[in-house]
Amino acid sequence: MSSDQAINGASSTDIFSSAFMIPNVGAPFIIGLAVGYFAKKMLKVALFMGGGAVVLLFVSEYYGIVSVSEAQLQGAASAATEVAQQSGNFLINRLSNITSKGVSGAAGFYVGLKMG
Repeated sequence: MSSDQAINGASSTDIFSSAFMIPNVGAPFIIGLAVGYFAKKMLKVALFMGGGAVVLLFVSEYYGIVSVSEAQLQGAASAATEVAQQSGNFLINRLSNITSKGVSGAAGFYVGLKMG
């Protein structure tokens, strides 16, 4: 057995080798990091736009253009919260399927959320 074969054979069974770690831990973590960062930035943009829409509704109500019901406003906020929660759960489930364990993709997602 040559030394190259011995090294390749050892790296295929060694879980701490770079040949194992990069595709199974590193790449899913980076993908999760990017998705988490993007998700947080998009959530901030959506909240900014939603807040602007609510302010426009309040201004329109002040000038008598529309009438805003608190119950309808709370219902819309509850529906938006539910959609955001479902999309977050979808992203976590999808990232968990990248590797067999799914831990590194989900961990990267949470780190990306913290960074964003």
